[in-house]
Amino acid sequence: MKKRTPRVDWAELLRKTFDFEVFACVRCGGRRRVLAYLKAGGGVRAILEHLGLATAGARLAPARGPPQSAWC
Repeated sequence: MKKRTPRVDWAELLRKTFDFEVFACVRCGGRRRVLAYLKAGGGVRAILEHLGLATAGARLAPARGPPQSAWC
């Protein structure tokens, strides 16, 4: 028999970790709801393009050396 691990809802994890209620609207205080879950990248890209938002990921900053101590 396969042992199942208990799962915690992602919204509950965010609320506990960051003290942030995911489903509460910041403008009116109403309750949000999930309309769809997108798994394919093409669907996400199409929605972002339709909304006029950037479809490319954020650029990574170049690597830095470690900070130098004042006594070096």
